[in-house]
Amino acid sequence: MFTLPDLLYPYDALEPYIDAQTMQIHHGKHHQGYVDNLNKALADYPELQNKSVEDLLKDLNAVPEAIRTAVRNHGGGHANHSLFWQFMSPKGGEPIGAVAQLKDQLIQAVMTRFGSGWAWVVKDAGGKLQVMSTANQDSPLSEGLMPILGVDVWEHAYYLKYQNRRADYLAAWWNVVNWDKVAELL
Repeated sequence: MFTLPDLLYPYDALEPYIDAQTMQIHHGKHHQGYVDNLNKALADYPELQNKSVEDLLKDLNAVPEAIRTAVRNHGGGHANHSLFWQFMSPKGGEPIGAVAQLKDQLIQAVMTRFGSGWAWVVKDAGGKLQVMSTANQDSPLSEGLMPILGVDVWEHAYYLKYQNRRADYLAAWWNVVNWDKVAELL
């Protein structure tokens, strides 16, 4: 069964850009909810319980139809957030390499995502980078793509500090991007 991963930093480590209360609720409540609901969906399917969330998302058609939507939503929420915490660091830094050249496209993907979702820099099977956005908790893994960098644009990621100002949240978020993790995934 799946568990909530520990953060690699305290809840207040991303201040002043991402506030501690948002981090505590986002990680401890929202992400925990995805984990709990994914485990509930898989409760009657022991043959799926030993698979990684990534493997489940990469082949959603192999997931029984009765739980496929729950696995897509809650498994996607778990996988996306597990990466998101790693994409941030108190060290921050400046964009590097090929991903730095995609910053403006990623900003555009964030600002044009209607409603809730994510914006991503992903790598395809051939190693080519591209920018995309996904609705809700849909994962690029389900499309055969490897996330290299992703930003959560659900309001729960920023509403306490930034209210409806997504652009302000995004501007602040760039200060906490973990470029070491991005380089590792490249």
